Amino acid sequence: MFVLLFLSCQQKTENSEKAGVAISFDDHFIDEWYALRPLLKKYNAKVTFFITCPDSLTKDEIFKIKQLQKEGHEIGFHGTIHGNATAMLASAGPQRYIETELEPGLRHLERIGIRPTSYAHPGGNHTDQADSVLLANGFKILRDVAQAERKLFGIPVYHFAPRIMNWIYYSFDKKQIVDALMIDEGTNISEKEIKDALGKAKKTNTAIMLFGHKPLYEKPKSGGYGFSVTFLETILKEAKTKDLKFYTMSELPNSK
Repeated sequence: MFVLLFLSCQQKTENSEKAGVAISFDDHFIDEWYALRPLLKKYNAKVTFFITCPDSLTKDEIFKIKQLQKEGHEIGFHGTIHGNATAMLASAGPQRYIETELEPGLRHLERIGIRPTSYAHPGGNHTDQADSVLLANGFKILRDVAQAERKLFGIPVYHFAPRIMNWIYYSFDKKQIVDALMIDEGTNISEKEIKDALGKAKKTNTAIMLFGHKPLYEKPKSGGYGFSVTFLETILKEAKTKDLKFYTMSELPNSK
């Protein structure tokens, strides 16, 4: 009885140490992401930056993403032209999809010494065929979009509390196709909800996956989109308080 109890306690401690949060950011907001460095360092947080349109990177932007990578953050891929995979595959087939959306951007990144192993679907558009093509081209993990609130003609249809959205929690089961919860302004996720969600990650020994776009220091103007930096700090602070680990996206399927 004593031996069994001891082993049970040891297993619980080992598993609880894996609980964490994986935060990522999409698109091409290099300067704005770079400006987050002091905040990320404050909480010793590492994140993933999914870059699109890498052919348009300036020398200054290349320096900045290389610096972010040196500091432990991951540089992921978000497509060469930010295309709709579903439409591209349906109209042109997998080879043309590869030649248009994958190969050019990956070549640009390889020239500056970056070889992404994680991919975020532009707009969350993908099919089983797209996933198969991406995995066959060396990506370890593919990230989709999850939203707590859905709208129809601008009117909220439903709102899920993030803590009941089981699909945004990574169970360290080697899964390669995942969903992350969008935290941009307008998603109407409260501080209490996000703290409860982080608490669930701790309790269930999982990693909650979150993502946003452009860092914002005020409400977005017409046509603008992004997440509140204040809200991000709430997440980072709560994660630190709960002793949650910070994961890059490619670390999730490789965690032992």
